[in-house]
Amino acid sequence: RERPRRSRSPLFSERRSRQSKSPSRTRSPIRRVRSRSAERKRRESERRRLSSPRTRTRDDILSRRERSKDISPPSRWSPSRRRSRSPIRRRSRSPLRRSRSPRRRSRSPRRRDRGRRSRSRLRRRSRSRGGHRRRSRSKAKEDKFKGSLSEGMKAEQESSSDENLEDFDLEEEDEEAEIRQRRLQRQAIVQKYKGQAEDSNLSVPSEPSSPQSSPRSRSHSPEGILERVAADVKEYERENVDTFEASVKAKHNLMTVEQNNGSAQKKLLAPDMFTESDDMFAAYFDSARLRAAGFGKDFKENPNLRDNWTDAEGYYRVNIGEVLDKRYNVYGYTGQGVFSNVVRARDMARANQEVAVKIIRNNELMQKTGLKELEFLKKLNDADPDDKFHCLRLFRHFYHKQHLCLVFEPLSMNLREVLKKYGKDVGLHIKAVRSYSQQLFLALKLLKRCNILHADIKPDNILVNESKTILKLCDFGSASHVADNDITPYLVSRFYRAPEIIIGKIYDYGIDMWSVGCTLYELYTGKILFPGKTNNHMLKLAMDLKGKMPNKMIRKGVFKDQHFDQNLNFMYIEVDKVTEREKVTVMSTINPTKDLLADLIGCQRLPEDQRKKVHQLKDLLDQILMLDPAKRISINQALQHPFIQEKI
Repeated sequence: RERPRRSRSPLFSERRSRQSKSPSRTRSPIRRVRSRSAERKRRESERRRLSSPRTRTRDDILSRRERSKDISPPSRWSPSRRRSRSPIRRRSRSPLRRSRSPRRRSRSPRRRDRGRRSRSRLRRRSRSRGGHRRRSRSKAKEDKFKGSLSEGMKAEQESSSDENLEDFDLEEEDEEAEIRQRRLQRQAIVQKYKGQAEDSNLSVPSEPSSPQSSPRSRSHSPEGILERVAADVKEYERENVDTFEASVKAKHNLMTVEQNNGSAQKKLLAPDMFTESDDMFAAYFDSARLRAAGFGKDFKENPNLRDNWTDAEGYYRVNIGEVLDKRYNVYGYTGQGVFSNVVRARDMARANQEVAVKIIRNNELMQKTGLKELEFLKKLNDADPDDKFHCLRLFRHFYHKQHLCLVFEPLSMNLREVLKKYGKDVGLHIKAVRSYSQQLFLALKLLKRCNILHADIKPDNILVNESKTILKLCDFGSASHVADNDITPYLVSRFYRAPEIIIGKIYDYGIDMWSVGCTLYELYTGKILFPGKTNNHMLKLAMDLKGKMPNKMIRKGVFKDQHFDQNLNFMYIEVDKVTEREKVTVMSTINPTKDLLADLIGCQRLPEDQRKKVHQLKDLLDQILMLDPAKRISINQALQHPFIQEKI
């Protein structure tokens, strides 16, 4: 039977050979299913790989489709139905349908060219469709003809992309040239002011402003501002040599009769700043107390003290008539602080010129503090050779019987004593407060130039001359370099302590500005601005004036948990007057209740010019006493404030 089959026609043998090449004809049904499942798995893995945005490009999609076309002819039916066809149906395809496939395949080169032209666009599209892993062939065919016009337009746009790139490069070059020009202008301005500063401190600028020039034109130069302030201070000194007491009496006369009657009882409840025990840095000693303590006695009266120079606490035992370092004849005793005691002496080597000698306590910590103060004083004096920035002048230093001694210029008294003697509960005249504020801001300017924080500014550490017209900032025992600001909640005397110190936030020159603001209020009113009994009470008083502290600032505080809860609500801690136990009041909102202007004016019947200056002082204090140090007024801005610049 097989032999006759071999003798069949060539057409039949050709068909037979074609069938033998087809895998679906020669394999058994089981093997055919296996091969189909393997093929399906391969296609699935290929589809997964191509569906990811990173690997799926236009060429990959086209090559995949071409492979699928080679394996099975294209059809409008789904792949599952194509697999289910019988071999007879697959073989009996019409010539017309066969002739369509080459025409359909002939489109692929065109699409490949389009893919090369718009590769970036297709990448964006494939990323946006990265979540869809499978797509049907019908969608692929729709996409084949979709957006052909936009593709053509894209090609035209890309033809001009080189021009766009050139324009972009030109824009970049112009921008860089402009940046370079601005940088050069800034450097020229810096060099100009630097040169002026090196020529002389507070000297007249190289281009002096004419009398007709406006204040705004002069305020552009920092040196010009300092020059004007220094000139105002000199003018105040000339005009008010013997008028300080008279001006304070004039302020007393402005007070109404109501003060003596209605508000007298209220004053008894207010804290007395002269009896506050917290102020340990400036204890005031009268002559009776000094004699009782053994000070001020002559050598002839007490010869046994010659060999006993230091007391149990490390203080030097001072004796009137004693000669220090073979040149300083002690004639008076000024007072005693935590770090030292101060005596008045005459310099026999310089025609009995009066000096103040600060004798540091003899223990390791105090000696270290004294040496640090000496270093800062030398730095400040070297930066201000003409003595125009109102920091105390250090003449020299020496050691006497194992005590470090610092020799200073002599000054009359500190501002605490001035307030006690002349302006208790009333304060000083607005003209004096304006001049003092000018001088304090100049001192802050010098401190900033030398990168120093004073960290203990208060009336006790501000000395004045005999006429009470010139002040000097003194006592740098608590000073530090601005970079060495250790976080401690007890820096600065409590009444003058800035809120950032209390909550444990990083601080800088703003703490001295806050202390100056508290001091200016005290100088004009004669009362302490924030007489807090604890740090918590200090925060409460500050927020009564300015409202609740910003949450952004609270979060940065190391000690915030001592004063604020987890929701950043303020926890006000006070002692119950009945039970004498601590009670905590949680305050989510704190509205300002203290009227600064009313406190400044008080019961005074002020003339119009003074009332205007008091309003300016209130505005200045508002800007100084900002809770957030980032929003606090700077030293340069304070020097340009109308309260400082405008005369009465």
